[in-house]
Order: sequence, then C-alpha cells, then structure tokens
Amino acid sequence: MIILHVHEHISAEGDRGDDRFEHLLFRLGCPPLFTTLRINTLIHDTNTVIASLRKEIEKNYRLRGLDMPDICLHPVLHDTIVIKNKGPVCREKVKKEVIVDLLCGMAVLRGADVFVQGILGCPSGTRAGDKVSVYADVDGKCLRGLTKTYDGQKLFVGNGIVQFSREEIYCNEQPLSGIGVLMAEPLYEAPSLSGTCVDMIFPQNLPSIVCSHILDPQPGETILDMCAAPGGKTTHLAVLMKNKGILVAIDKTVQKIEKIQTHAKEWDIHMIETYPYDSTKMVDNNADSLSGPPFPNETFDKVLLDGPCSALGQRPSKRNKMSLNSLKSYSTYQRKLLKAAVQLLKPGGTLVYSTCTFNQEENEKQVVWALKTFSELSLEPQVPHLGQIGQVCEGLTDDQRQKLQFYDPGAISSQLSVDNDTIGFFIAKFKKNK
Repeated sequence: MIILHVHEHISAEGDRGDDRFEHLLFRLGCPPLFTTLRINTLIHDTNTVIASLRKEIEKNYRLRGLDMPDICLHPVLHDTIVIKNKGPVCREKVKKEVIVDLLCGMAVLRGADVFVQGILGCPSGTRAGDKVSVYADVDGKCLRGLTKTYDGQKLFVGNGIVQFSREEIYCNEQPLSGIGVLMAEPLYEAPSLSGTCVDMIFPQNLPSIVCSHILDPQPGETILDMCAAPGGKTTHLAVLMKNKGILVAIDKTVQKIEKIQTHAKEWDIHMIETYPYDSTKMVDNNADSLSGPPFPNETFDKVLLDGPCSALGQRPSKRNKMSLNSLKSYSTYQRKLLKAAVQLLKPGGTLVYSTCTFNQEENEKQVVWALKTFSELSLEPQVPHLGQIGQVCEGLTDDQRQKLQFYDPGAISSQLSVDNDTIGFFIAKFKKNK
C-alpha cells in the first residue's frame, strides 16, 4: 500500500518518474556506504577518540580477515567521525543456512553481527564454529526453531561463523545472549560497534547529527526535546550546551525514558531532566514551570521536535507493512505536536522540526500548514546545510525551499559522499517572532 502511494506521487512526472521510483526502491534496499559516529567532546579529545576507535576497528576487522577502512573527521561537523564502508561484496554462499528476522538482517547490512535472539532458523546438527550463510526473513513467516531450508522470501546478507550449537541456542534452560553468528563475510563491510567505546562515540545517522547543530543550543539556555527517545539528539544537545543549562527530555513511556537516562549516564551528562509524558498535552498556563510537565506558555528558548513519523527514509529497508491509513495518521499527530511546540516556545526562540521520511505530507506540507496557522513563525536559514533544498510544494516559495533541508534517499548522483548517501530526512528551522 505504501509503495503504491509513493509510486503514484512520483509517477506524475511520467517516464522519468518511473525511473526515479525504481532508483528509490533500489537505494532504500541498500545501506548507506558511510558510517557516522558522534564524539563525546565533553570529556574526550577528538584525536584520542579516533586513535582508540582505530585500534578497536583494526582488531575487529582482523578477526574477520577484512581490510581496514578509511576513518576521518567530517570536514564540516568536527564532532563527527566518518568511516567509509564497502559493498556489496561478492560472497560465495554455503549450504548451511541461518534465518534471522528482518530487523536483524537490516542491522547486519549496516555492520552488526547476529545476536542469538535474532536467530529464527538453524539447521539440525549445527555446531559452534560452522560456517553458514545468513538470510533475513523478508515476509516474517519463518517459525522460530526451523530446521529445514526456509522456502519463504529471504534475503542473503552474508556468511558468518556460528558461535553456539543448535542445541545451545534452542534447548538451554536459560536463554542465551550475545553474538550468535559472527559475520566474517558480510555483504557490506561496515564496523560492528556494539559495546565499542560507549563513553566516547555514539553511532548516529548524519542528518540526525546535523539536526542538533541547526538548533544551535548554547550553554545556559532552557531547551526542550519533545520526543527524545532513544536519546541520541538529547545527549548531543547536552554536549553542545557544555552540560550547562536546562535540557528537558520528554517521551511517552518509562521504558523510553530509561534509554535516554542510560545513554546520558554513559556519557557523564547530568543536566538532562527526563519525564514520561505525552508531548501533545504539555501546555498548561496554571502549571509551575520548574516542576516538570505540563509547562506554561513561552517556557523554552529552543525546542527540538523530531516527532513520530512514517520513517519511510530508513535504510536499509526491504519491506514496509504500514497501511495507507497509518501513513495518513502521522500528519495529524505531528500538527498537535507542532501546536504545543509553538505555544511552549519563547518569543524570539527557535523551533527545529524534523522527520526521517520523504513523504511531503509530513514534511513540506507541514511547513506550509505551520506558516499559515501561526503568523508568528518564519523560516530561518540552516547552518550547516549539507543536504538538498526542500521539494517543490504548493504554498512554498523558492526562497522558502532554500531554507529547508532534505536528504533524498532516491537522489541520483554521479558520486556518492557522506553528505548525500544517507537515510531520508527532512529539517525545517522556524523562528517565533516577538
């Protein structure tokens, strides 16, 4: 349903639209060829982090017999390390097949090993040390514990070495944890970073890193992160604020809040105030602004709204089961969040709105709606601006499109770079005029 909706939108361009649609599908199915890592500059020197990371990656790659990748600082984002990945690499498949769930398979394409919990099917007689070909279950129909060859739709993601026998995986009294298949011959060579330098680096997509820089948080400011989990942008804001000021992080559930708290503790950040709360209900002029949500109008200097979205820009993504009704529901919810954000923002303050989708209903059309609904809002230029400008959309002038930032997962480029080979992402920066 989602693919048909996107195809109808792009096909308005005729044959060229069909070509773009096919290219978009191809790119969505592939991981970006760059891994980006944000550095904890609060407590670590950049050169020290890079040296430690090189040592860890060299050990990891040597274990797999892979060539060391290029590692460097991003030329504009000086808190960001860029690793050049490689792939797809031709791998000769072997007879023994391990089936993993689709989420696990997509993670493998970005450099992860297979954790035990992700293994669905494993042949009878499999022992620790066996070489296997790993496939992702595209349709989600593989039953856990499958012993025979899986005849459903599956995607080859590389070869690996099994770390436990089949009996240990499925018959243990206590569930196993840890790596179940070490990906010695991945389809895409990218660093496996689980547990690596956790107090020094945070793996984060480049547009997400850009997003926090655009908000430009300063020490001593009062800032709100409205939909904060799992906390990547939240901790980035805290680092940019030099751990000084008030940073309020909101998300709906205690479990999501705990993820933010865990990451903040790993990075020795103490300034973040976390609350499990519905951000659409955070405005109450009778509230005490110092006691947590809800908050009165005009409480915050800056607001980051990276809200729930259709996530159509995620890569790699081989299947999306979202219904068209679900897709359409996001824009309504996002408008509720935008309304609350504008109310909570001080006059003269900055609001950054972002999504990880290429759906105009959630991106450019939301900007048009916000500018029409809130006369006090105006679009601001973005620094840094590493992506493309906003897409053509009724109600947006060329000047306004120049102020938007769009990372197009289906962009056709003669040369892929860390700035254009990313997930799909959209950023708008507003100022609330006095």
